[in-house]
Amino acid sequence: MNKPSFYVQVYKVAQQIPPGKVTSYGRIALMLGHPNAARAVGYALSALNAPDSGEPYTSATVPWQRVVNNQGRISIHHRAHAAQEQANLLRAEGVMVDAHGRIDLNIYLWAGLHLVELDDILSGKG
Repeated sequence: MNKPSFYVQVYKVAQQIPPGKVTSYGRIALMLGHPNAARAVGYALSALNAPDSGEPYTSATVPWQRVVNNQGRISIHHRAHAAQEQANLLRAEGVMVDAHGRIDLNIYLWAGLHLVELDDILSGKG
């Protein structure tokens, strides 16, 4: 079986983040064995298809809003409405987001996946 593309790996990990929790681009990159690929994780999430595209990974099937920067901030700067949408989606899940787009990682940080869980998910077993 072929290994999923990096973008698909990002999507599969992001789908494991529970409601009410967040993680960072860098933590996902690290889980995937690419510690310097935080920016690529961001690119993957920004490349998600629209919910009505018929694709398996869309902005409706991958909880992109649960991924923030390593300081616990929403970091969508190029589209103000998207940053507000991310904040609203997180608030709807019970995550406190302040007026500056900050989230307290001491409270809301997701611990991530263990290697066995990650292997199962990426190999199609999970």
